Amino acid sequence: MSPPDPIKFLLVDDIEENLRALEALLRRDGLILIKARSGMEALELLLEHEFALALLDVQMPGMDGFELAELMRGTERTRGVPIIFVTAAATDEGRRFRGYEAGAVDFIYKPIDPLILKTKAQVFFDIARQHRLLARQKEEIARGAAELRTALDRLQAHTDNSPLAIVEFDDGLRLTAWSKGAERMFGWTSANMIGHRLDELGWVPEACVGRLTEMFRATLADASHSRGHDEVRCRTRDGAMLDCEWYSSVLRRPDGSAISLSVQILDVTARHKAEATQKLLIGELNHRVKNTLANVQAIATQTLRYTRSPEQFSATFTGRIQALSRVHSMLSSTTWQGASLAELVHDQLDLGVIDADRLSVSGPEVKLSPQTALRLALILHELFTNAVKYGAFSTAAGNVALLWTVEGDRLALRWQETGGPRVQAPTKRGFGSTLIENSLKSDGGAATASYRGDGVVWDLTMPLDSPEAINMRDPDNASDSTRHGAPAQTAATGIEGRSFLVVEDEPLVALDLVCVLEDAGASVCGPAGTVAEALELIESATFDAAFLDGNLHGAAVDEVAAALTRRGIRFAFVSGYGRQNLPQAFASAPVVGKPFTPRQIMEEAARLTAAPGNVVRLRAGEQG
Repeated sequence: MSPPDPIKFLLVDDIEENLRALEALLRRDGLILIKARSGMEALELLLEHEFALALLDVQMPGMDGFELAELMRGTERTRGVPIIFVTAAATDEGRRFRGYEAGAVDFIYKPIDPLILKTKAQVFFDIARQHRLLARQKEEIARGAAELRTALDRLQAHTDNSPLAIVEFDDGLRLTAWSKGAERMFGWTSANMIGHRLDELGWVPEACVGRLTEMFRATLADASHSRGHDEVRCRTRDGAMLDCEWYSSVLRRPDGSAISLSVQILDVTARHKAEATQKLLIGELNHRVKNTLANVQAIATQTLRYTRSPEQFSATFTGRIQALSRVHSMLSSTTWQGASLAELVHDQLDLGVIDADRLSVSGPEVKLSPQTALRLALILHELFTNAVKYGAFSTAAGNVALLWTVEGDRLALRWQETGGPRVQAPTKRGFGSTLIENSLKSDGGAATASYRGDGVVWDLTMPLDSPEAINMRDPDNASDSTRHGAPAQTAATGIEGRSFLVVEDEPLVALDLVCVLEDAGASVCGPAGTVAEALELIESATFDAAFLDGNLHGAAVDEVAAALTRRGIRFAFVSGYGRQNLPQAFASAPVVGKPFTPRQIMEEAARLTAAPGNVVRLRAGEQG
């Protein structure tokens, strides 16, 4: 702190010796003595300086001390300056009265007693010094108050602009503060909320009030508590529910007693939705990847069953995987928004294995969902491949006409070969024709093949309103349907003679399941590709157990699982989803993950049909 400003006294006397005597007696540190030889000079000095005391000689020529005092009292600037008259007329009561009337606070009589002079001067010096100190303190207090107001205004601005809702409760849990952020978040104004208890207005649901009240009372009572956190569902004024995180702290007095409870509330509804969406997307990604792997596995298995040699398997399998890969790339370029039927056809032409002039294409623009595009890409791949190997494109004169029309919500597609080698209906059904006919039928479509003298004709119809309308099928209807790679029948598996319902919307995966079960000596009911088909078979068919996909064309399978449970039929989920994405009401049902092995399916089938308490395991060397 800087040293205090010096105190100033005014000494007025027309005799220089008297002024020097006063100066000698009053001189001290922190005091400035300013001298005037007349009333007029004194008035000029009074306008220039702030004096703590004026010592005025009464007897002066021109303007005496009384006249000077009266002028000082008549001016605002000098009215408050204390005046002590210095005079030799000690017994003149009239002059004393006039002096007090003019504004004097005291008299000093000549000859001057130094002790009296110094004592009286000290009083006014101390008063002036104290006045200065108080004025300084007042300025500092005013400055501190201004800084505090600025800080509070800044804090209020931060509070009002904060995305947090900041509220405060007294020790009775009544609201004492409600920020602008709280108004924006919940819709109520501070006038609506301040003064109300936590359990009023329905802001916090009744289910949470008791828990929060108990927690807050414990927080207020615990002097060591510094910060708390809780998750609370809060209701807005318009009735919407928000997921909120509450961060609480207690303001306390020096003795530790609670003054108030401050709570900062963060709306995490969007974050929870994002987390749920992320969880769903991860589940969907996991499901899609595993379904793709299951399809690849099924393609490999079924290709092996219908090929004669490793070389033939390699060529056929590679072609099918490449077709699947190309359509994946096509869908990725559109962020999986789908593909057009014409794009799938041109993809086959871009391979360069056929002359585009020998293919006639006609049909309107048809937008296919991603899953439908994947399946139809494999259909087209098989149609083109078989035409190159055995059909119209295997001779120089052959041609193919690919025509499609849309009638309402259904797509009708015709593949017609002409000019190729003579064909006849195969004596054995191949992998492709079985897939096309059965899967399109399960999806509400139809597939028929006509074997004419100059070429085969395929007529396919399918619904377009479902994203899963077209399933992957293999039209391998050539006569070389010998099951060179089919697994040999093995020793008893424990499910011979049993019957199983298969509910699966991926036709390749469904076919793989059917083959595994039938090769093990069981019979199959289905496969059903939709919830409606599954429910119908559950009501009308007889079977011992079931394998249930975790999702059917985007629809949950809770209803199917419930129907199986009502009939007392044991079942297992076959799914690319994790357990957390399957119906929680059936958490006790076993899960076979995709892609699966034949051994996994057979072991689960044996467990599903075993007597309660029996544990069934395949012996080493058995099928799987």
